[in-house]
Amino acid sequence: MLIDRTITSLLEAISAADPTPGGGSAAALVGATGAALLVMVTGMPKSRTNAIAEREALDSAHTELLSLRDELASLVDRDASAYDLVVAAFRKPKATAIEKLERKAAIQDATRVATEVPLETIRACVRAMQEGRAAAAYGNPSAASDVKVGYRLLLVSAEGALDNVDINLGGLTDTGLQTALREESAQLMRDARSLLTTVIAAE
Repeated sequence: MLIDRTITSLLEAISAADPTPGGGSAAALVGATGAALLVMVTGMPKSRTNAIAEREALDSAHTELLSLRDELASLVDRDASAYDLVVAAFRKPKATAIEKLERKAAIQDATRVATEVPLETIRACVRAMQEGRAAAAYGNPSAASDVKVGYRLLLVSAEGALDNVDINLGGLTDTGLQTALREESAQLMRDARSLLTTVIAAE
């Protein structure tokens, strides 16, 4: 698995001329790093004022952020696998009418997966930004810059994943699905940018 490699090995894999791991995997990795920073801040023993309510909010967010960090980490591999599905579908035989139909269906199925996986990255980033509000509001003030970096990385991750959603949407023939995924990704990005603005303005 890509995510189990050393940082150096993973960077080498991304640097290689092979199409995977590519931008979608890199975006998920950036998101996992952003979530990890928020995990760090919510896990610090000192909160803003050390109030019990702050500790409870931080602990709750910590648990959710750990899960989201791991989800984003898993998307590093899932994104690469999704692209490999598309490549495999295009390589299917097309010598007969039946083979052509089967290949066309396989391409659509693979393209749908390749669109939905980066959309999952966006969803996870937005959820991490929502949970991270506890870190921004109640976290140790000395870690304020860590919160900001975490949020910026999560937004960059979402934006990178959106690029992958958009490029794959064009390959879908189901216009209803196209519209639904495009509208959802657009709303999620509006939410992500609003969350970043709110957190940065509050510091």
